Amino acid sequence: MPFFAAADGTQIYFEEAGAGTPVIALPGLTRNTTDFDHAAPHLDCRLIRLDYRGRGQSDWAAPETYTVPVEASDVLALMDHLSLPKAAFLGTSRGGMIAMFLAATAKDRVLGIALNDIGPEIAETGLNVIRAYVGQRPAQKTYAEAAALRATLPGFANVPMDRWLAEVRQQYVQTDDGLDLRYDPALAGTLGDGSEPAPDLWPLFDAMAGLPLAVIRGANSDLLTTETLAEMQRRRPDAIVATVPDRAHIPFLDEDESLEALHRWLGAMT
Repeated sequence: MPFFAAADGTQIYFEEAGAGTPVIALPGLTRNTTDFDHAAPHLDCRLIRLDYRGRGQSDWAAPETYTVPVEASDVLALMDHLSLPKAAFLGTSRGGMIAMFLAATAKDRVLGIALNDIGPEIAETGLNVIRAYVGQRPAQKTYAEAAALRATLPGFANVPMDRWLAEVRQQYVQTDDGLDLRYDPALAGTLGDGSEPAPDLWPLFDAMAGLPLAVIRGANSDLLTTETLAEMQRRRPDAIVATVPDRAHIPFLDEDESLEALHRWLGAMT
């Protein structure tokens, strides 16, 4: 299996397929390369995916290294490993934050950015939902039980059960003792308790000026508000924007609206 060593020696798993524009797919906070399984068959590009440190098949590392700057440096190390001078970035949630950070700190390595349900302001309501589950093993003992619970998530509709089954298989591993996490539970300690003021991320967003930009939002998202999206559009009227009905945080990226935006975004870089 393909791995590379980060600067501190952490072994990071990655995979790639396809040809054309190199697109590095950056998953959500607790997720892994499978985050993009649904979109991958529809994207005409060289799709490169990685498991962040502490997630999926990558090594667990010191919890203090589970930060956006360190994870961004791991992405640059992957690019160096692949001899890639530049790449585009498709970032879901946490991945979008990493992509914006790269635009601010290594813009010469960035071809374009697509953000999946993330922006420079993160709604506290959505963050509290994430804080409630990160690091916690699910109470459900089987994939079927976990999928049945997922099917009741607010904000999602018209999602077949086989999709929820695929989601829980991607995020949990079945053990004799029930379902377990596919990530280091120490990630929970990186989220804070909401008592500290949120950092100003608008400079990271503004750093994407001049880069092809797509923004995809779940119509029912509790993390990326309509107000934040409107301000993003005001600052970047050229951005390709899609709102996906019947989706909260996060769209699966194979919806018609998501794919139309991603295809336009890819076209803007060729």
